[in-house]
Amino acid sequence: MKAAAGIRPFAPLRALGVPILLMLALGPSALGQDDLFDKVDDQLTFGAWNDALRVRLSGTLDLEGYYLGQPAPGLIFSEGNEIFNPRLTLFLDVQLGPRLYAFVESRADDGFDPGEAGPPVRLDEYALRFTPWGDGRLNLQVGKFATVVGNWAVRHGSWDNPFITAPLPYENLTGIWDTIAAHSADEVLVWAGVEPRPNRGGEFLDEYRNVPVIWGPSYSSGASVFGEIGKVDYAFELKNTSLSSRPETWAPTETQWQHPTFSGRVAYLPDEMWTFGFSASAGPYLQPSAEPTLVAGRGLDQYLEVVLGQDMSFAWHHVQVWAEVYEARFEIPEVGNADTQAYYVEAKYKFTPQFFGALRWNQQLFSTLPDGAEGAVRWSRNVERLDIGPGYRLTAHLQVKLQYSLEHQDADSQNWGYMLAAQFTARF
Repeated sequence: MKAAAGIRPFAPLRALGVPILLMLALGPSALGQDDLFDKVDDQLTFGAWNDALRVRLSGTLDLEGYYLGQPAPGLIFSEGNEIFNPRLTLFLDVQLGPRLYAFVESRADDGFDPGEAGPPVRLDEYALRFTPWGDGRLNLQVGKFATVVGNWAVRHGSWDNPFITAPLPYENLTGIWDTIAAHSADEVLVWAGVEPRPNRGGEFLDEYRNVPVIWGPSYSSGASVFGEIGKVDYAFELKNTSLSSRPETWAPTETQWQHPTFSGRVAYLPDEMWTFGFSASAGPYLQPSAEPTLVAGRGLDQYLEVVLGQDMSFAWHHVQVWAEVYEARFEIPEVGNADTQAYYVEAKYKFTPQFFGALRWNQQLFSTLPDGAEGAVRWSRNVERLDIGPGYRLTAHLQVKLQYSLEHQDADSQNWGYMLAAQFTARF
């Protein structure tokens, strides 16, 4: 059978081949590999002063392959169909007595997001935590770390995430730019790709100016207070950038705290199976470099991203379920409020102790902005996406996952898009 024009029959196999070949190669000798990883783990743990000081170095090696239908979905920045994305992540955990704890996460890869041209080696997280009492009611933390909002950030690592990519609210690019202030609804429509962009080249670079509701785990810098009191968990943070901010703005040396973002989450745990959470966040979404483009008499603090979120999780025997709903507003002075609602429902089922499957439904809906010519226009494309992902844990240290995503957008230029991905993870 002849392949469709522009599609090479074996390209998906080439793009996904490395993770799959590693699974086949290591599968027969997995038990022997486990002993090796256990020995490495013992060598990377250090104790002193009668174990008052405990230091542990650990990490993951991820080998990912993507085969994409264009345009690339979410936070994958590529004009081609194939991406190979290796990543080494190292974690350093230090416990000094019962009250002081510090952690550092560093990464070596080709960029924070697949296809992004970023620093090859970074410190993604680092923080110092003080716990004055041993019952967990209060913890104080300063540094650069994942947001407290929602329930996905705490399980976003490759070993814990049943999928390879993030849910839609954490990666779907909206029609908002953070480097330039919008002055009309038509401008937002162009940024969203709903209206044609000027034919000047560099459209791929333009896409990178768009922001989602939450940019992945949002490793921005600041301070947090969190703890648990009875059946209630709480967490509040003051960060230097909004939830939608991009990775290069997260470091404390970039945007500092002249225009901070306040976020928080309160969760109720009625029993061991259920958790119900409520999150809120507010802060400027524009970068300081956008100040020359602001409407006269307006400041960055009047271009706010306001986010409300509800989440739940459920676990019973072999079944785990997570869900989150976000209502977000990007305030645009003299244009209007760009509102959007995004949600997902995700389920994981363990067929055997090693083999699991996951299913996730995502959707994002957009409101309208007033437009002089048409009355009101939807400011970005409504999106719905289905993710399917089987996974297999070869050992306690080796795992392979596959993912197929089918996405539909309300636009003539792109009705359907798809993605195939494979990921091999070695944990030590």
